[in-house]
Amino acid sequence: MATVHLRIGDLVWGKLGRYPPWPGKIVSPPKDLKKPRGKKCFFVKFFGTEDHAWIKVEQLKPYHPHKEEMIKINKGKRFQQAVDAVEEFLKKGKGKEQGSHCNSDDKKSTDSKGRKAPAKPMKIIEEDDEDPFKGGSSDKELTDSDPEPSSVQRLVAGTVSGFKWESSPVKDDPHFHHFLLSQSEKPASSMETISKRLKIIEEDTGSTSIQAADSTALNGSITPTDKRIGFLGLGLMGSGVVSNLLKMGHVVTVWNRTAEKCDLFIQEGARLGRTPAEVVSMCDITFSCVSDPKAARDLVLGPSGVLQGIRPGKCYVEMSTIDHETVTELSQVITSRGGRFLEAPVSGSQQVSNEGMLVILAAGDRSVYEDCSSCFQAMGKTSFFLVGEVGNAARMMLILNMVQGSFMATIAEGLTLAQATGQSQQTFLDILCQGQMASSFVDQKCQNILQGNFKPDYYLKHIQKDLRLAISMGDSVNHPTPMAATANEVYKRAKALDQSDNDMSAVYRAYIH
Repeated sequence: MATVHLRIGDLVWGKLGRYPPWPGKIVSPPKDLKKPRGKKCFFVKFFGTEDHAWIKVEQLKPYHPHKEEMIKINKGKRFQQAVDAVEEFLKKGKGKEQGSHCNSDDKKSTDSKGRKAPAKPMKIIEEDDEDPFKGGSSDKELTDSDPEPSSVQRLVAGTVSGFKWESSPVKDDPHFHHFLLSQSEKPASSMETISKRLKIIEEDTGSTSIQAADSTALNGSITPTDKRIGFLGLGLMGSGVVSNLLKMGHVVTVWNRTAEKCDLFIQEGARLGRTPAEVVSMCDITFSCVSDPKAARDLVLGPSGVLQGIRPGKCYVEMSTIDHETVTELSQVITSRGGRFLEAPVSGSQQVSNEGMLVILAAGDRSVYEDCSSCFQAMGKTSFFLVGEVGNAARMMLILNMVQGSFMATIAEGLTLAQATGQSQQTFLDILCQGQMASSFVDQKCQNILQGNFKPDYYLKHIQKDLRLAISMGDSVNHPTPMAATANEVYKRAKALDQSDNDMSAVYRAYIH
């Protein structure tokens, strides 16, 4: 039995839930993030995904001594990218101290400036002949004085069962925009992290609960479902989804109104369906992702539509961003034929879809949600199940897109006001990206505006549609949405300037014409 000391800054292999061991670095948690009570663990940043999570000491092993072992048992593409990220980190000289003290108590680590790093060892009792992720623990805890990584561009939540999700800024780094984990014996938030086989957690208030599947960004390899998958709609979002489903080994049959768009996916191994009805009749689970409520209704109710292929037990998953009235109607007609229905709109963009990092919101038949587990892992980093009636996911998605659309219009307004007052737009962006509103979204959209690049990542006409539907939803419950209403008018002006098929950032042009 060997004793291993781990400290802040060490490279490690971390075991998180059902995911394979993943390379990470022990870092100091944000000052306002409490260490879970009763948990002997470290706060780990995972390479390749930038996920952070509290990991129990028995689930950690030093990186270098176990590198070859872990590489042999993990072959996924994302896993290899994570290992490459570790090697790149080491090449840059930021990890020179890593591994040196894993085998000797006498060697001391230093920080990136050559100073002696704080010695905060935590012992792991490692049994040589046992499961490499079962071991002892220590009573030592991390402290706020320990060093923290200086630059992290993206952070999404890690997943540890029993914690709630909280939005918590990291004061020392402007690039942190994320959700972090903290312990809660009774959830104060409606968001709950859960394992792949999900448990519903009802709040005492009776309000909509949310349950989140484990972050799939850590999962380098996925075991695809043996169910036959159909997909209708190969637009900006749907194309990325189908590509990732195929890459992860799913059997997929595709259909698109413009048939030529199917050719690339047929070359990648997809099967071709001649009509929506044929796809549904051939498949166990059929997804659809189209532009608006009318397109969603026509796909189901139109000639040779989805409804004609529905038989008892067939599953239909509506991924389009539409209003709750439409999704409720579609649910009713599908289930009236014995079908099973799930709504699962996605938050993201073309780039995010291509990267398999979408956020999926779901509501409806929970058993369908569970059947879609491997599909959601392939296409997204996180999925949420919203407890309650069908339509809750549609409502939540419209609220999210309302905020995003309004924010984009405000950023465009700021850029044009800077120009009108003789200020440098690039300087405005540089300052913005060092403040509390910094995010990859702001940086990417603003850089594209300054470069005059409005290639669509999320169509302007679609974000305007989402704003319109959100305003209507507010009207239905007598809730004011003045900010969204104002932004909607700006997008309508941009559409009048022929910007509909450009990216949403083209709202900028509404201010300069």
